[in-house]
Amino acid sequence: MKKTIVMAGMALAALGVSATGAAAQDAAAGEKVAKRCIACHTFEEGGPNKVGPNLFGVIERGPGTAEGFKYSKGFQAAVDAGLTWDDANLMAYLEDPTAHLREVSGDSSARSKMTFKLKPEDDRQNVIAYMKTLK
Repeated sequence: MKKTIVMAGMALAALGVSATGAAAQDAAAGEKVAKRCIACHTFEEGGPNKVGPNLFGVIERGPGTAEGFKYSKGFQAAVDAGLTWDDANLMAYLEDPTAHLREVSGDSSARSKMTFKLKPEDDRQNVIAYMKTLK
């Protein structure tokens, strides 16, 4: 029995699947998905803010800190309430930005300037993996 469990675990690992069933993060795939975001964001070091902030180094610098970008009041309220860019917050924010800001800030009227929702879980995981390489 133990041998079967070990073999199954090795097979899942080879396929890039974790014990929870979620696909492993793939930064190269995330870079491709992030091309959907370039209408509003830049990703290169020193890139300009657009409708959304430049995302180079966003994981390390934290939310609400892009120099020269005017964040929504709802976003700022979430930052003030302790929003951080850990995997769980990024997954929730990318899935539905406004809903996540409302949850984190406790303000049911909070809104995000970001209206785009990245629904597929694997796309969100991969974009997060890509964003982690931008440092």
